[in-house]
Amino acid sequence: MKDGIKRLSGLKNIGIAFICCYLHFITEVLCFYYLTKATRGVLNAWMIPFVYDGLAFVPQGIIGYAADKRPGLALAIPGFMLMLVSLSVFGFTSVNIYVSLILMCLGNALVHVDGAEATLKNSFGKLSHSAIFVSGGSFGVITGRVLALYDVPVWFVLLMGISAAPFIAASFGYKGTKVAEAEGFDYVRTGISPLFAAAAAVAVVIIRGYMGYGIPTSWNKTLIQSVYMFVIMGLGKALGGILSDAFGIRKVAFASTLLAIPFLCLGDGYMFVSLTGVMFFSMTMSVTLAILVSVMSDSPGLAFGLTTIGLFLGTAPIFFVRLARGADIAFISVMSAVCSLLLTLVLKEPET
Repeated sequence: MKDGIKRLSGLKNIGIAFICCYLHFITEVLCFYYLTKATRGVLNAWMIPFVYDGLAFVPQGIIGYAADKRPGLALAIPGFMLMLVSLSVFGFTSVNIYVSLILMCLGNALVHVDGAEATLKNSFGKLSHSAIFVSGGSFGVITGRVLALYDVPVWFVLLMGISAAPFIAASFGYKGTKVAEAEGFDYVRTGISPLFAAAAAVAVVIIRGYMGYGIPTSWNKTLIQSVYMFVIMGLGKALGGILSDAFGIRKVAFASTLLAIPFLCLGDGYMFVSLTGVMFFSMTMSVTLAILVSVMSDSPGLAFGLTTIGLFLGTAPIFFVRLARGADIAFISVMSAVCSLLLTLVLKEPET
C-alpha cells in the first residue's frame, strides 16, 4: 500500500487531467441536455441518439489521426463553439433537428480528441491522467439529463458551456501537447503482435460498450438510481487508471474483469450489487487505452479514436436487439471471462 501511494505521489502534470475532466464534463452536459430535450415526445426518437453515437464516436479516429499529424492544434476551441452554436440553433430556432445534431456531434468529437491528446502526452506513461479525463463524461451525462428533465432553460446551459473558456486557456500552460508522441507507454508483453494487441483492446471496448447498456438493471427505476449508476461508472473509470499506476495494470485488469462477473450477473434486482459490478468493469477503460497507446505511441489521437469506434460498435446493437433474460447473464459471464483472458495475454508483467 505504501509503495502504491509513493508511486502516485510522483505523478507529473496531473493538473491537466482535472482541467480536461472538467472540459469533458461540460461537453457531456451540453450533449445530453440536448439529446434529452431533442428526443422528448418525438416519433422514432431512437434515431437521434443512434445518429449521435455514430457521428460523435466514429469520426474521432479521423480527427485523432489528423491531430497526430498536426500536434498542438487547439481542437477544444472550435469544438465548444460548434456545441454552443448547436444548442443555440436547437433552443432558439426552428431549423431541422439534424442540422444542430451534426454540429453537436462534431463539437463533441473535437473536444474528446483534444482532451485525449493533452492527457496522454502529459502523462509520461501513467494511466491516471487519461482515466480522470474520461471519467468526467459520466458525471456530465447524468447532469445534462437531470437539467433537461427539470426544464432548466437553454441560456443557463449555454452559460455552463461558456464556463469552459478559462479551462481551455489553462490547458495551454502544460508542456507536451505540441509533441507528436505519447512517451512512456510500454504495457504490452514482448513478442505479442501489435495488431493482435490492438484488436484485443478494441474487442474489450466493444464488449464494455455493449455491457454499459445491456447489463440487466431492473432496479433502475428512478432518476436518483440513474444518478448512482453514472456516478459509479465515472468513479470506476478514474479508479482504473489510478489503481493501475499504484499497483500494476495487469493486476487491475485481471481482477476487475473477473470480479465484475458475479456482481453484474446477480445484481439485476439489487442496486448496490449491480453497481459494484459496474464499477469493476468500468475500470478496464484506462487499461484498453494504455494497450493501444503502447503499440501506437506516435499516434495517440488515433489510438484514442479506435476506442471510441469500438464503443460505437458495442452500443449500436442495443438499438436493434436485446438479449432475453438469462441470455444476457450468460453473455456477461462469457464475455467478461474473454476480456480477462485477452487482457492477461496482452499485458506484460510489472517490473520489480
